[in-house]
Amino acid sequence: MSHPQIEQLIDAHLAFLTDCFAQDNTVHDEFLAFYQWFKQQALQDIWQFPDIFALLKAQILQRPASDSLIQQISTHIHFALCHPLNHDTTVQDILPVLTIDKIARYVADKSQHRQKLIQRIVQQPAFTTMLSQVIHQSIQEYIDNTIVNKKVPGVGRFMKMGKSVFESVTDSNIDDTVRNYLQKNLLRISELSEKIINQHLDDERLYHLQASLWHKIKGLPLSTLQDYICLEDLPHTVALGHEIWDYLRQSEYLAQQLHDGAYTWYVRNQEKPMASILNDLNIDDNLVAEQLSPLLQPIFAQMLQQSYLQQRARHYLSQFYYAESTLDLLSQLDLTARDQQHSS
Repeated sequence: MSHPQIEQLIDAHLAFLTDCFAQDNTVHDEFLAFYQWFKQQALQDIWQFPDIFALLKAQILQRPASDSLIQQISTHIHFALCHPLNHDTTVQDILPVLTIDKIARYVADKSQHRQKLIQRIVQQPAFTTMLSQVIHQSIQEYIDNTIVNKKVPGVGRFMKMGKSVFESVTDSNIDDTVRNYLQKNLLRISELSEKIINQHLDDERLYHLQASLWHKIKGLPLSTLQDYICLEDLPHTVALGHEIWDYLRQSEYLAQQLHDGAYTWYVRNQEKPMASILNDLNIDDNLVAEQLSPLLQPIFAQMLQQSYLQQRARHYLSQFYYAESTLDLLSQLDLTARDQQHSS
């Protein structure tokens, strides 16, 4: 049951709040006051690690990406690749040449890492098999195109022995001999390949190779990427990437990595004030005052215009004014006022 005086109090209270929040500086001042308080609090006084990890686990590991998000990713990649600016923007416009040079020097100086990588590659059976096939095919083509076609001096007299005999020797004996030799010497071929590759990819040669590659691509427009990326397949490739992520997010490996990484970060920062943590995210007083705070003002203006703020405020004010303790207080105040009137 409504009470006329209480309804008047609620209306007056709402009018006061509406007038306060309608002022431009109210939201700004209150937000800055909250920020000044918040940045002084230590991380451990606000949140505990289990709560943080529970949030990360729920949002990252336990929540699959929606179909809409996957589609948006594909759409945005397609949009970026097809943007008209790509025709007038070159590689060197977005990649600093000095940084590229530093990367090239850094990669070239990692001799031990490079040599280990080369060793692992050339020792793979697939590599030695492929190389043997290339060598075998090259020898076969040399025989077919040079010896058989009499391009080697002195072979003419040998050819008089009989074409059929020579073809038999070439097609059978020589071919089998070369093939058997390569099969028996796979290890030596692998070691020789490693030696030659390391000789041709020493620090200076690798550095100049990267520099040469940079000079070849630096002037290319970004639209050249379309020559190597099938835009029509983007929905399929993005979906494949999502399948990998969807499988990884459900693995114990990623869960443990996320837990340990978050815990390490929490222990390192738990005693720091939030100001220090926010500063690590490039959030400082200037950003809050000049950019974040103004973003809130249109929100509150819309809330007032649509009467949303007044509706929510009335909900809680009604609970307050019609609470038993408040009604008792109002009754006491009413009795006190009557007694003062009688005494006067």
